[in-house]
Amino acid sequence: MNVFVLNTGRCGSVSFIKACQHITNFTSSHESRGGYLGAEHFRYPENHIEADNRLSWFLGRLDQAYGDRACYVHLLRDPLKTAQSFAARYQRGIIHAYRRKLLMGCPRNADPVQVCMDYCDTVNTNIALFLRDKTQQMTFRCENAAEDFPRFWSLIGARGDLAAACAEWKVAHNATRPRNFWQGLTARLGIRI
Repeated sequence: MNVFVLNTGRCGSVSFIKACQHITNFTSSHESRGGYLGAEHFRYPENHIEADNRLSWFLGRLDQAYGDRACYVHLLRDPLKTAQSFAARYQRGIIHAYRRKLLMGCPRNADPVQVCMDYCDTVNTNIALFLRDKTQQMTFRCENAAEDFPRFWSLIGARGDLAAACAEWKVAHNATRPRNFWQGLTARLGIRI
């Protein structure tokens, strides 16, 4: 069985996969097939857990490839915290593409947090619609990881070190760096964003 952790990004997906790496009967990766085209994009190994926020833009094709034969996790984090984390990365990544390409004509002076909230609402609504007919699924709230991860473990029949997996949720994996860090880094590298 394959497991897909569908999410907006900036919501604990790296932590989720770090925890899953303590599971011995599944492999797990974060954004491992993003650069592949066509059917290759969805050719995950059997008994694999994949977290990739970009899958939310490929839900039709994910359904064609796996349908109801996979288990799906809708990973959520407090929307305001998620939006604030994206706002700190406003000039790059998926939020930059959303603002500049998908929201054509979005005013340059639009409130970054509001744009990021709009992105989160769009992605979470897409995921909820996709999951409406899936029989093996669960909602996982990052803030409730201590309770939700053992439920996830049981849902997929995981084996391994549950205590070590749960301990990963106490580590800040892929935490957003302060805005001045990114400004300093881009200035040192001569990059204009």
